[in-house]
Amino acid sequence: MTTTIVLPDAAALAEHAAREVLADAAAAIRARGYFTFVLSGGNTPRRLYEKLASEPLVSQLPWDRTHVFWGDERHVPPDHAESDYRMARESMLSKVPIPAANVHRIEAELADAAEAARRYEATIRDTFAALGQPASATPSFDLVLLGLGADGHTASLFPGSPALDEQSRWVASPWVEKFNTYRITLTPPILNASAHVIFLASGTDKADAVWASQHERPEPRRRPSQAIRPSNDRLTWLLDTGAASRLDDRSTPGFSA
Repeated sequence: MTTTIVLPDAAALAEHAAREVLADAAAAIRARGYFTFVLSGGNTPRRLYEKLASEPLVSQLPWDRTHVFWGDERHVPPDHAESDYRMARESMLSKVPIPAANVHRIEAELADAAEAARRYEATIRDTFAALGQPASATPSFDLVLLGLGADGHTASLFPGSPALDEQSRWVASPWVEKFNTYRITLTPPILNASAHVIFLASGTDKADAVWASQHERPEPRRRPSQAIRPSNDRLTWLLDTGAASRLDDRSTPGFSA
């Protein structure tokens, strides 16, 4: 089921997203004893991470049984100003009681982005195997957070990217022409195997991309966000009023304002 929830502003969006994280974590712990959580980079989730790292929420999340991953990463060292890992560490991970062994970052400082992708896929495989999942199965993350670019990209899946055609690899290292660099990103096969995917979008500059993602004829090569269709059909759009400004409750799936 696809659900679209519109919040009045970025603060309310972060508050609602935090409740979604807590609910998914509690359900995962009850079912299997651990919670696998994929973080998004960019500006929109920062407020969410700060909220999760503050009381009363920080005491409600089972950090010792939470495993954190990343949906994508820039090809930079972990202390670089543009590093998604650095943003998450500064806004959340350095402030919460999560074991260091449960933080699974992408080794984006490696000179070879393809090697970073290979290593990250091995990290995911090994972590889920240690948690008891069969090695032959595609891992199912409990919760994946994704952002949305004005061009419809998500994670580091940009329009025209060959990573959008990936059928077997879980992690790819596509060249992104607009930024003249490689990125390391999870691919549609593993993203769509997740139990729950949440898109976070804030601001009127995202309104066209949100509308196109939900209402235009599916063309994932042009609108990469359309490639994200979880196999269990649990997809949530959390939007502020700016990002939702082109939507209405007559034609938007699961619309709630």
